[in-house]
This record gives sequence, structure tokens and C-alpha cells, in this order.
Amino acid sequence: MKRILVLSISIMFVFIVQTTAFGASSQGNTVPASAGISGKVVDTMDSGGYTYVQLEQGGKKTWVAAPKMKVKKGQVLTFRPGMVMENFESKTLKRKFDRIIFSDGLVDQQGKAAGDAGATGSKAQTAPAEKVSVAKATGSNAYTVAELYKNKKSLNGKSVTVRAKVVKVTAGIMQMNWVHLQDGTGDANKGTHDIVATSPTELPASGDVVTVSGTLAPDKDFGSGYKYAVLIEKATFKK
Repeated sequence: MKRILVLSISIMFVFIVQTTAFGASSQGNTVPASAGISGKVVDTMDSGGYTYVQLEQGGKKTWVAAPKMKVKKGQVLTFRPGMVMENFESKTLKRKFDRIIFSDGLVDQQGKAAGDAGATGSKAQTAPAEKVSVAKATGSNAYTVAELYKNKKSLNGKSVTVRAKVVKVTAGIMQMNWVHLQDGTGDANKGTHDIVATSPTELPASGDVVTVSGTLAPDKDFGSGYKYAVLIEKATFKK
């Protein structure tokens, strides 16, 4: 009886381990939080605000994408776990990756994101503040960037308009284009100076001053540290 019980527990343990290991390769899943992504850099390139790095360890090669950073071939790096995407196509690179992991950065010796130890999820997803002053849009549903943060709860699910400068664009992530906007309002120390608008089709150029219309969505969490206190979804852009 004891032998049968031990055998059953062993089989169950093996099943759990295999399920965990293979589950990480499914589209939209996340690499286990306890596992860093380590290896020697054998290839790297920058595009769309991201640095793409191919790591090799034990004969296995893995592609990782992280916010733009300086990387050299031959370096040994460890990235934080992140979202796994299968058959991901980068429109800016014009190439497809069979499997790629989107990480929020490198791991230091204490296991924290290097250079970002004190940042919260939402603050980590903002662009650096630029010196910009853009006049507020007109209309009953027009707001400044700061006002969108301040009134995010009451504006949840409502149509909003903001006029701002495009300071950063990331294309083709999770089948969306991610556009960072600033109008000179908000507090850079709190991360309320920068707001992101998403669109599956429209892609303004960095540096454009645009009027953005879309649906406001507060407190969006996509996992792996990708959190946004305020997001404008289904956005359209007009110069």
C-alpha cells in the first residue's frame, strides 16, 4: 500500500514539473517568476524602442526583447521573466520570431530589475518627461494628460480626447501599437506626465503633435510588470 502511494505521488510530481515546463512556451503565458533568462549574447538589434537579444546557454538559443539598452555580443546576461509570444512578427524589424520572451529588463545580483529597483509597475511603463507645452483640445470630452489621471475613475469606459506630443512609439506588441503622449502637464515623479494610447491599426510618428480620441481604461494589468494606471484604448489620431 505504501509503495503504491509513493509511486502515485512520484507520478503526480513528474506531471506537475512537465506541465510547468511546457506551459511556459504557450502564447501569452509567462516564464515562471523564479526563473531568470540567462545566457551569452550571440545576436542583438534595436527596433521600435526595444532591444532584441538572442541568448545561448547549453546549446539552446532564446530570443528576449526588453526596453532599449546597450548590449554587446559576448556578454553574459540574465533577464527578468516575462510574457512568452509564439510566432511573433515584428513589423519594425520585418521578421518573425518562432518564440520570444518580452522582459522588463535585466536582473541584478539581488534579483531586482537593474536600474529600476524603486519603480512601480505603472511608473516603469512611462517615457521620460520631455520639455513640451501643448494647448488643451477643445470639446466637452477634452482633457489634459494630468486631468485624465486625476479623473480616471469617473472616466472609466468613457470617450476622451487629449491633444499631446507623441514622444515614443512601439509597434506590433500584442497586436497593438503603443503610443506615449505628453502635453506638459502632470508630475514626472509620479508618472502622471505620460499617457499611453493603443491602436491595432493607427501609428503616428514620434514628434507629431496629435489630437487623440479613444476610450479611457484605468488600472490595466497585462502581467509581467506591464501595468498602466491609465490607458486610452481604440485610439484614433489626428494631426
